[in-house]
Amino acid sequence: MTDQVRVRFAPSPTGPLHIGGVRTALFNYLFAKKHNGTFILRIEDTDQNRYVEGAEQYIIDALNWCNIPFDEGPNHNEKFGPYRQSERKHLYRDYAEKLIASGNAYYAFDTAESLDHHRKDHETQGKTFIYNWHNRKLLLNSLALSKEETQKKLDNGEDYVIRFKSPKDQTLQLTDIVRGDISIDTNILDDKVLFKSDGMPTYHLANIVDDHLMEITHVIRGEEWLPSLALHYQLYEAFGWEKPQFAHLPLLLKPTGKGKLSKRDGDKLGFPVFPLEWKDPQTGDISRGYKEDGYFADGLINFLAFLGWNPGTEQEQFTLEELVDAFELERVHKSGARFDPDKIKWFNHQYMQYQNDDELAEIFKESQPQLKDIDVNYVAMVVGLIKERATFISDFWDLSSYFFEAPKTYDEKAFAKIMTNDARELMSELEQIITHTSDFTVENIQTDVKAWIAKKGVGFGKVMQPLRLALVGAMQGPDVFEIMFMIGKAETVQRIDYLVQAL
Repeated sequence: MTDQVRVRFAPSPTGPLHIGGVRTALFNYLFAKKHNGTFILRIEDTDQNRYVEGAEQYIIDALNWCNIPFDEGPNHNEKFGPYRQSERKHLYRDYAEKLIASGNAYYAFDTAESLDHHRKDHETQGKTFIYNWHNRKLLLNSLALSKEETQKKLDNGEDYVIRFKSPKDQTLQLTDIVRGDISIDTNILDDKVLFKSDGMPTYHLANIVDDHLMEITHVIRGEEWLPSLALHYQLYEAFGWEKPQFAHLPLLLKPTGKGKLSKRDGDKLGFPVFPLEWKDPQTGDISRGYKEDGYFADGLINFLAFLGWNPGTEQEQFTLEELVDAFELERVHKSGARFDPDKIKWFNHQYMQYQNDDELAEIFKESQPQLKDIDVNYVAMVVGLIKERATFISDFWDLSSYFFEAPKTYDEKAFAKIMTNDARELMSELEQIITHTSDFTVENIQTDVKAWIAKKGVGFGKVMQPLRLALVGAMQGPDVFEIMFMIGKAETVQRIDYLVQAL
């Protein structure tokens, strides 16, 4: 096996990529980049009945949007190609037959009906039917039949599967980077199907053969594959191949912390579970995506990195490069990671603060028809003033509309509380102060208004509150002197006058 780290993300194209799959891809990517290794995408499409049109491209698009692109994969740097298992099926039969030749596997001709009969029979006795050492000689397979009988069935074209011959009375000692040492009694293992007579392998055989041929050094995958580890270990032993190191990542749990996160949880609680929007090709149903919901890819990746891993420090915000530097599989937790939709919003808000105002302004301008004719530089200045209160770009208009349109209505509670006769007189006087402010800069406006307030001997809030109401229409927004500078002297005076007239 190569000395260079080689890891793979191997999803099935049976629908959109779940956020748990993105987390698995991310951990593979971080580990590969930390060790100057290779991150591979392999499409495991042996189950053609569940294949969904467009799913493979969706997976590729999702990885690219998340900024974790693969180094080798379908139609890209195919050093060990092809990277779709359906295009590799000619390889697997030879390996299945090698296992038969070495006595590690056998042909089984049992029909689905006969196996179903055995299962039901066991259930009536309160037992579970397991196809393995204790009954394999009593069933219809090449271990119970003579060589001649077996060959005759094969020659006649009878349906068969090839099963792995799991050993009796052995204890397997397995090692997992996350879970530590694991002992398995082989007597409880069933003889898994590796290959079917239709020429397609099962996941187990294809997975092991491909990992070996692609020189995978570390298998980093979800906890749901932990029950397969014993079989995979035995297959490596049976072939006489060097094993990769294994690491099984903890489950992503529902926001309640109980049970595995599902699409239903997202639908119920109003958050996406897919990175990109997905349109089901059969039903036409559309599922929300983090990209379309306005999340930044970097924020999503930062959030996902903390689901089952932590750096051992207080730092929470990481760039992708910092995650690569900090990532260690030994710091991945065993226990499930609770998915917190509020936390991902927090990360998105944090990332918003680091975004370039000009780039945000372009997106904001495109999304808001009212801004079509507004100079993008002005929009960028507005964004710089309001983004600290925003979680998404879609929040910008509600937070900033008064920079572009004068308020026509006022917050009723604020208006009733603030707009006394005193406030009306103060606002009328303030109009004159602002009108006579020369060189209309933030500093000059602030100096003139504060000097006038001091001279009047009134409380600062007595002036600032009705002024904010005049400018914004509500008691929100950034510094009022910034707002006045941005909208200009004439507009400021006009808005104050409009408020005074409203009384």
